[in-house]
Amino acid sequence: MTSALIALLRDDLFAARYTAETVDSLWGADAASALRRGQREPARRAVVTAGGVGALATVFVLGLPVPAARLAAALPTLGVDGALALGLVRLDGENAVPLVDLRPHGFVDEFGAGSWWIASDLGEAALRRAIPENHVLGVGGASMTLAGLMVGTKVDRVLDLGTGCGIQALHAARHARHVIATDISGRALELARFNAELNGVGTIEFRAGSLYEPVAGETFDQIVSNPPFVITPRGEGVPSYEYRDGGLVGDALVASVISDAATHLAPGGVAQLLGNWEYRDGTDAFDRVAAWLDGTGLDAWIVEREVQDAALYAETWIRDGGILPRTDEFDALYAAWLDDFAARGVTGIGFGYVTLRRPVSGAPTLRRMERLHGGLGNNPAGLGVHVASTLAAHDLQASLSDTELARTAFVVAGDVTEERHYWPGDEDPTVMDLRQGAGFGRTFPLGTALAPVVGACDGELPLGAICSAVAQLLEVDGDELLAEVLPSVRELLTTGFLGA
Repeated sequence: MTSALIALLRDDLFAARYTAETVDSLWGADAASALRRGQREPARRAVVTAGGVGALATVFVLGLPVPAARLAAALPTLGVDGALALGLVRLDGENAVPLVDLRPHGFVDEFGAGSWWIASDLGEAALRRAIPENHVLGVGGASMTLAGLMVGTKVDRVLDLGTGCGIQALHAARHARHVIATDISGRALELARFNAELNGVGTIEFRAGSLYEPVAGETFDQIVSNPPFVITPRGEGVPSYEYRDGGLVGDALVASVISDAATHLAPGGVAQLLGNWEYRDGTDAFDRVAAWLDGTGLDAWIVEREVQDAALYAETWIRDGGILPRTDEFDALYAAWLDDFAARGVTGIGFGYVTLRRPVSGAPTLRRMERLHGGLGNNPAGLGVHVASTLAAHDLQASLSDTELARTAFVVAGDVTEERHYWPGDEDPTVMDLRQGAGFGRTFPLGTALAPVVGACDGELPLGAICSAVAQLLEVDGDELLAEVLPSVRELLTTGFLGA
């Protein structure tokens, strides 16, 4: 019965052209900006007289009641009775009142453009109060970040650890034969199953349980996880949200997800997750993260995107739960968070991306830990392609000896530009940088020797020949110049400035 009703809902949503593009066009950019600030009134005014898609957007995006007759017209085959049976709405007199958020989600990945409808729990704006602890989050900034990072190589088995509303599992299903999605929350699994069926994706298996428990003894070609990484104090009166709070002290949950990935990755398998890590008593958080990696036998690439001080971090996540500032409840939670951080000497919290890989054979060769704060390059289909190419480029340069590297011809990537800065009146530049247009938007400093070497990399001459020619121009020893630029060439190759 439920499957038949979901099929009717799908038909109605298609017929109404209930897409992200259509909904955005209903209320325009200014109202959309207001929505992101939690203000619904500008959007409500824009759709109050709109047709069927306006009714759907009102009830399922804005979280506002609509006359039941208006909803019936928007869902002509499912009807209001069907919407009631699916738990989408309840009746309050003549009005249909939303019970879930059901909104279109459009995206572009390496396979092209796509669109889904994603059901999740109503947010703070619709509830008009703090969200409950079993709240199931919809498609937010963190989930979109992870989806964009996901390597899309065709694989057999993918694990989505902590699936939530199922968005990562849906993305994984675009390149995997079979996806297993786990979550400790029964409510999350219920909504994730609904979303998979609504969008016609039948290759996802859902299992209940904490972290890796539901897949004990199994290995995967890929693991993706937006785990409950938020660092929340444990104690009476402190809410513990299933979608974000892992129940462990500090950043121990992220450490556990990383260390336990080693037993669940097949040879060549890749794990990608988001995480937080603590800076304690002025020590470098990367030292602690490195300790989590030691002994796993995994290649690892850690990218830190930002660091928040302890007070700002507490404010951010208390407010995320719907607790308003300048209230007694907010102040009590603020004190609890700061006390928890003080007990461990936490001064700041880093956020970033973790990529792990089990070598096909032998010992790990990759240990990158880098801070890339600030903006990203232009990646319309996400960073997944860049992540995959970085891993492949690392493998290539790691497999080549210095002699073999010198015999290889390289070419500057098409998104790379060179910047030169001069003191007024000087003929020679004081600063030379390569800038990456895609990927992480990196910049790389150029020295007097490296600049002409990179500039001559057009795929024609091998690196050694270029270095010999540059050495003659600079009147230096060719072997010494080659030895000087080789480490930089390896880095430029790995990070995508150069290609072989």
